Amino acid sequence: MKLVLAIVSNEDSGVVSAALTKDGFSVTKLATTGGFLMAGNTTFIVGTEDEKVDRVIEIISQQSRRRTQLVPSTTTMDVGMYSSFPVEVTVGGSTIFVMNVDRFEKV
Repeated sequence: MKLVLAIVSNEDSGVVSAALTKDGFSVTKLATTGGFLMAGNTTFIVGTEDEKVDRVIEIISQQSRRRTQLVPSTTTMDVGMYSSFPVEVTVGGSTIFVMNVDRFEKV
């Protein structure tokens, strides 16, 4: 048995959840916050059999997409002044971890 942790943007959360549930996977959703942009994410927890892990990853990958976003960036000039200008960064997509489960009980 495997435990899949998938971090996706809140924008993709609904479609990822719906697709996993439609395919018969039990899913737990946690509201999380990323450290880089301090933006809202959703972390999905899916416990599944070893042979179904690739299907879980495929569904998540199909439903979460990367996009670009402008974020403010601050730079310091030599005279102690600050200048702010937007920087384009890639956000979205998914980060997926797969872990072995030594024991599983549903009581």
